[in-house]
Amino acid sequence: MQEVGAAKAARISAGPVTSPAMPIAKVSAIEAESRPTGIGELDRVLGGGVVPGAVILLAGEPGVGKSTLLLEVAAQSARSGQRTLYVSGEESAAQVRLRAGRTDALVDELYLAAETDLGAVVSQVDAVEPAFLVIDSVQTMAHPEVDGAPGGVTQVREVTGALVRLAKERHIAVVLVGHVTKEGAIAGPRMLEHLVDVVLAFDGDRHSGFRMVRATKNRFGPSDEVGCFDMVDTGIVEVTDPTGLFVSEHAEPVAGTCVTVMMEGRRPLLAEVQALVGPSAAPQPRRTTSGLESQRVAMVLAVLGNRAGLKLHDQEVYVATVGGVKITEPVADLAVAIAVASSMMDKPIHPGLIAIGEVGLAGEVRRVGGLEKRLAEAARLGFTKAIIPADIPNRSKDLKPMDIQAKYGLRTFAAPDLRSALIAAGLT
Repeated sequence: MQEVGAAKAARISAGPVTSPAMPIAKVSAIEAESRPTGIGELDRVLGGGVVPGAVILLAGEPGVGKSTLLLEVAAQSARSGQRTLYVSGEESAAQVRLRAGRTDALVDELYLAAETDLGAVVSQVDAVEPAFLVIDSVQTMAHPEVDGAPGGVTQVREVTGALVRLAKERHIAVVLVGHVTKEGAIAGPRMLEHLVDVVLAFDGDRHSGFRMVRATKNRFGPSDEVGCFDMVDTGIVEVTDPTGLFVSEHAEPVAGTCVTVMMEGRRPLLAEVQALVGPSAAPQPRRTTSGLESQRVAMVLAVLGNRAGLKLHDQEVYVATVGGVKITEPVADLAVAIAVASSMMDKPIHPGLIAIGEVGLAGEVRRVGGLEKRLAEAARLGFTKAIIPADIPNRSKDLKPMDIQAKYGLRTFAAPDLRSALIAAGLT
């Protein structure tokens, strides 16, 4: 037997190298040090600032404020002495200039260009020689040597790859604006997120001025940080302490309210849960939620009826959060149960009380992560009592219930089950 026509393995000949290999300890890290953007909340998400040569992808829904945020970032970068180039592919230069005048972003070192051809963008970079480059947006750019319409899979991939090479070769920090699909995912090929160094998601409620920037990928810092902003008439401003946006102030205690502490990335935020319970003549009473998962609330209502003895089968229940915040983690289960019980009994709880814990189907109150950060934030804002899970592990690195009052001045009630939590809240 003799093999005929077999393909030979391709051989790769040695080629020139860009720089010789050296021990990793001798590689200088000065060029990769981050530079603050001048916006503290964005620096928090980026891990300290923008790294020269890094490529950042900022994605968000239309009208959420991506261009407004990046124009402010570009202006702050120019104020710090870094020459900045803002390239707009969706608006004319006059339109961007009009918005810059409204947001006080007219700075001498900030250069503006309206281009959709990648070759023209490179020519603008050669002429301006910026240290910071903003492309708004990557879906509007077209590579002159690639077939296809702008925004297509091939065009987006090639344009992004060319901009990444440009950033690495010239040590220019590049920010790309990306579109999103109807499902909220970043438009374009999946490898687009692999090409860039940082992926930021910019989201918020269209009916509210509150905005959040989340890092879903970050090669230079944590990927679970969150930055908070507020859209105002003069542009966008950072919100360093957003807790007050999600907690309402009452002149007197009101039945059907309870405060919990959620975690947005590494940041603890207080959120208020409100409930309204009333009799219903319909065969199937209404269950309405806002800012909470409806299936999670339905489960808590079932546990209240079967484990705590509250008869909710003929009651309409409305549960909502304050300020339009969305709570996705199960830490709000206990607050929902206390708010519903408080509304049904028409009995307000102590105004300085918070509830932290997940409720199980057996009626137990389960532990949650980051308990010490949550309690520290509640104590900082003046809360004096807390209902927490009783099954805190007895390990030195975790906070023990008996240490909380001495450390934060916060009196705690360790509740093993839902019935005990309602008793601790004074709902008996």
